[in-house]
Amino acid sequence: MGYFFSSESVSEGHPDKVADQISDAILDNILAQDATSKVACETLVTTGQVIVAGEIKTQAKINEQDIARGVIKKIGYTKSEYKFDSESCGILTALHGQSPDINRGVERKESYDQGAGDQGMMFGYACNETESRMPISLDMAHNLLIELAEIRREGKKMKYLRPDSKSQVTIEYDDNNKPKRVDTIVISTQHDEFIKDEKNQLKADEEMVATIKQDVEKILIPRVLKLHPEYKNLLKGSYNLLVNPTGKFVIGGPYGDTGLTGRKIIVDTYGGKGAHGGGAFSGKDPSKVDRSAAYAARHLAKNLVAAGVADEVLVQVAYAIGVAEPMNLFINTYGTSKLAISDGEIAQKIADSKIFDMRPKAIEDRLKLRNPIYQETASYGHMGRTPETVTKSFVGADGKTITKKVELFTWEKEDKVKDVKKLFGLK
Repeated sequence: MGYFFSSESVSEGHPDKVADQISDAILDNILAQDATSKVACETLVTTGQVIVAGEIKTQAKINEQDIARGVIKKIGYTKSEYKFDSESCGILTALHGQSPDINRGVERKESYDQGAGDQGMMFGYACNETESRMPISLDMAHNLLIELAEIRREGKKMKYLRPDSKSQVTIEYDDNNKPKRVDTIVISTQHDEFIKDEKNQLKADEEMVATIKQDVEKILIPRVLKLHPEYKNLLKGSYNLLVNPTGKFVIGGPYGDTGLTGRKIIVDTYGGKGAHGGGAFSGKDPSKVDRSAAYAARHLAKNLVAAGVADEVLVQVAYAIGVAEPMNLFINTYGTSKLAISDGEIAQKIADSKIFDMRPKAIEDRLKLRNPIYQETASYGHMGRTPETVTKSFVGADGKTITKKVELFTWEKEDKVKDVKKLFGLK
């Protein structure tokens, strides 16, 4: 019997994502100066206010206020009417040193004996539903909002758009677990109050929603389909389109809801597919396996799918604080394995091969995680993105500019496919 599955995404202007981006921007600025830094940076945003707190061990000197204001400006909160803007919001910082009890468990004389920064379990997932090997529901939800933000920044159409928005996509699957069609698309986007009627504002609100829905149908969705033609087969025929279903979305962003770092962990990963260990990513340096091991597990799952081991793969890895070797490596292929061995045997062969060394320091080195690469991860998902090399610039508290050439989204590379095929005798 077929079924329906939904995933959501949120824009860079969503309050939780504003918080994530500030935390990761601070992390990047620290790593640009001192790659050995230990960072756990949390951010709270609300009406006219940003609070940054956390634990840091570093030689870097940064100006947290300038960094936060730069992020807020880039997102698009630049007008006082938003009740949260880059020029006037208050910024309070409460950063202090890392606990020596934690640090003693992480740092070792032999670098590859570096212990995990905390206990916990992390998951990675990949499937063959999209070219990015991500679930189609989340892939589409992200891309709808990426293009909506692009329309807003262009400022030529849908000029009423404000930074905060959310999407949700429901996919109908057939009896063979294959995506069949899009059943429902939900778009909720913050907007100016571009139609006003003092005598009948309710009617004006209805007119605004009708205009936005028409623009979503005639402008947004066609642009997304042009960029992602693989969606067209799923959008054939009728589907439900819900736009701003509350009827109005003028009050939004940190003015509408308080935002916190780490509250969108399902948006950040697989949209509810696979599993999640519960640990957030943003604001954490790669000694925190919540982040680095989740990236490594995605890298492993994606390369297994790309190599043809299975059509769908879930990977779990778990750690104890201060211990380098993981507690376990678990693999589930959901019955889609192409091999004549069990999932447990697949996991054992992977572990024995050391193709994917899952010790924290080995992960850092393999995926180049000690670089300032994290602000780009903090909106529209950490997984399913395109690896690329970019040049980034950072300004220290002394006013000096640091320029770094870095690789983004290294865990999305399918660079171990040959090794995996050789290990399992695949052609």
